[in-house]
Amino acid sequence: MDAVTADHMGMLGTVINCLCMWDAVERAGAKAVVFSAIDMPRVCEPYNVQSARQAMAEGKVVFFAGGSGNPFFTTDTAVVLRAAEMQADALLLAKNIDGVYDDDPRKNPNAKLIPDISYDEALERRLKVMDTAAFAMLTEQAIPAVRVFGLAKPEDILRVLDGDTCGTVLHP
Repeated sequence: MDAVTADHMGMLGTVINCLCMWDAVERAGAKAVVFSAIDMPRVCEPYNVQSARQAMAEGKVVFFAGGSGNPFFTTDTAVVLRAAEMQADALLLAKNIDGVYDDDPRKNPNAKLIPDISYDEALERRLKVMDTAAFAMLTEQAIPAVRVFGLAKPEDILRVLDGDTCGTVLHP
C-alpha cells in the first residue's frame, strides 16, 4: 500500500477513536470537543490552537484527532506537537505496553521496566518508546514530563490521573 494512503487511513482511525472517547465523556456528564487536523466539519471541529485553548479554558475535555494532518509523522509526534501548542505541563501516553522497558518484554521475559528515564537516555539507548522526531520536539519545547502507561486495563488511566506511579516517567 502507498505510504501516504496508509498514513491517511491511520489518521482517520484516530478520528474514530476520538469520537468514541468524546461520546463516552459526554455520556458521563462532562463537556468535550473533538478537534481534527483533517477538516471534516460535519463530524468534528477543525483544529486550531486558539479554539482548542479556549475549549480547555472552558473546562472541556479536548480530544485531538487526525494526527498532524500530514503523512510521514507518527501519532507520537502529533501528540507532542499538540502538547507543545497547548503548553501542557505533562503528557499522558497510553500504549500497548505498560511502560518503558530495557528490552522488548514480548520477546524477552527478563526485560525490566524502567520507572524513570530522561529523554536523552531513552534516545541514546534506542528504546522504542517514541520516534526521534517526537523526542526532539519534547526536548526543544521543554515538555516537563511524559507518563507512559498501559491501556490494556481501562482503570489505569484513572489510576494515573489519581497520581499512581504506574508505568514510566520520561523527562528532560
